[in-house]
Amino acid sequence: MSLLDYTAYDRAFFEENLHPYLPKKIIDCHTHIWKDEHRAFTDGAKRSCNWPDMVAKDNSIEDLLQTNRELFPGHEVTSVLYSYTGASVDISKSNPYVAQCAKKTGFPALYLAHPSQSADEVERDVLADPCFKGIKVYLEFAPSYIPNNEIRIYDFLTHEHLSLANKHHWIVQLHIPRPGRLSDPVNYVQMLEIEQKYPDLQLIIAHLGRAYANEDVGKGLDYLKAMEKTVWDFTANTNSEVMQRVLDMVGPERFIYGSDFPIFRMKARRKVENGFYVNEIPKGSLGDVSSDKHMRQIPYPDAEKITFFIYEEIASAIRACKKLGFSKAEIEKIFHSNSARIFNI
Repeated sequence: MSLLDYTAYDRAFFEENLHPYLPKKIIDCHTHIWKDEHRAFTDGAKRSCNWPDMVAKDNSIEDLLQTNRELFPGHEVTSVLYSYTGASVDISKSNPYVAQCAKKTGFPALYLAHPSQSADEVERDVLADPCFKGIKVYLEFAPSYIPNNEIRIYDFLTHEHLSLANKHHWIVQLHIPRPGRLSDPVNYVQMLEIEQKYPDLQLIIAHLGRAYANEDVGKGLDYLKAMEKTVWDFTANTNSEVMQRVLDMVGPERFIYGSDFPIFRMKARRKVENGFYVNEIPKGSLGDVSSDKHMRQIPYPDAEKITFFIYEEIASAIRACKKLGFSKAEIEKIFHSNSARIFNI
């Protein structure tokens, strides 16, 4: 049974816009796997937007593998695995599941670290499973007394954990907080500070610093030109102009692909209106989305021309690469070789 509603339009979009440019082997640096029972359903503060939770209540390793097969025919996809990152997750269950699935598939993984954990606990857990290449951190875990708009990176990525990652040369994948996203000086000052203070860890900035609209960039990239080794993933970002600006700054060697599955297996396209992103989805595909201001339903037959969100993301990246005159070999680095080096695959 197919997991996805794959149509002739989707196949034509893939064959025309993606397949000719993608390498045979692809590494996806950003995927979530979990089972519904890994969520504790606590009353933890909701820090991020609601719409991603509408896509899937869980994403088993079997579902992820099937997603890769269905969406990328003719390509071999290696996924970097880690847990669901919502406040309700029980990491005592989700991290072992990730490790189990990584061993089964041979995929690399990241350990979901909570700021309340001691450095000793994180070190013990990560070193116990060679599949873990470092840590994933998330703003949902910032202390609940901190207002959402005031969360700083260090509120959920502690200096203890950073020192540990630096000691072991681990990867740290960072989803930055704050409404201003990449344009917020608190964010970009701390991002550069992490690279300079902890030079032996590998920092990955997820979602291009959540710069989904041009307005989200601000002076961030100007300030971050001083970065020398930080890598940027363009996961869940469809803004070709922002991609082009980051690529122009760091080149194809520090730019990597991620899917954010299961979220980006949904069908959607993104528009930006006055600096605010809106996801347009086929009417009825995710039920009632009226409570989320980032969502807009498109009626049929217009909705028939909405393909998978991941296809929109990749097509945007390829457009940016073509505008910069990148060769096929440079595009291959973005979708495979860079992550192969970083995750030691």
